[in-house]
Amino acid sequence: MKVATAAYPLDFLNSWAQYEDKLAAWVAEAAAEGAGLLVFPEYGAMELATLAGADVAGDLEASLFAVSDRLPEADALHCKLATEHNVHILAASGPAATASRPVNRARLITPAGAVAPQDKQIMTRFEDEEWGVIPGDPLTLFETDLGRIGVLICYDCEFPLLGRALSEADVLLVPSCTEALAGYWRVRIGAMARALENQCVTVMSSVVGRADWSEAVDICTGAGGVFGPPDTGFPATGVLAEGVLDRAGWTYAGIDRDAIANVRADGVVLNRSHWQHQTPRRQNARNVSLR
Repeated sequence: MKVATAAYPLDFLNSWAQYEDKLAAWVAEAAAEGAGLLVFPEYGAMELATLAGADVAGDLEASLFAVSDRLPEADALHCKLATEHNVHILAASGPAATASRPVNRARLITPAGAVAPQDKQIMTRFEDEEWGVIPGDPLTLFETDLGRIGVLICYDCEFPLLGRALSEADVLLVPSCTEALAGYWRVRIGAMARALENQCVTVMSSVVGRADWSEAVDICTGAGGVFGPPDTGFPATGVLAEGVLDRAGWTYAGIDRDAIANVRADGVVLNRSHWQHQTPRRQNARNVSLR
């Protein structure tokens, strides 16, 4: 399959029709290039808050619920486009209201119109301490026509045990939203590490550019990237494709499921199957003084 991963700029939307036109153009462009899986970034849905006006979009608390209110309409639009172009889409994540506090929710959408949510597991300090976004439902392994797909939203991909929970996935999607260059590299290094450990492909998308109307996503740094294990059947660097930093647009790569199966069965190293060798004896380091 061919994957398209977005470096996605946020716009101040003057109407729902403007959002429809924007999303339709992005999906049509990727589909025209032959992509069957389209990956939008974390908090790319925040631009929906602007439909409630500048005051709401600029208010941390109000913006959460303004986006949440629009997610059902956004999902319906994604379903329409997925069916029209016969593609799978990871819709940009956004706040989704729950009985307590909003969670950060992405949705995997199929050409048949299925909408499967995946919530972020571990919050960044900003999400936790300032925004009040909370962890959501557990991780899910999605069985699709494209293979087994998992989603690790941004910070989640920096935790090996979360990646291990999705070790049966052929592809891990990593939608991200990072303010600083250091944040981008933390997520990218995490995505590359998960590809190494699980001997799979990881697909990172990013929000890029400025959105001065929002305190939450006002400055974003990133790029699209597709990574695999630096082993048999994959580039020596592990980089299948990478976009230009902070340049909006799609980054494309081909993903060969046979290559994933082959490297897992007969790679130069077998990280995925050797995970079990991290026994308690090997995990507990001895403390030896050399003073």
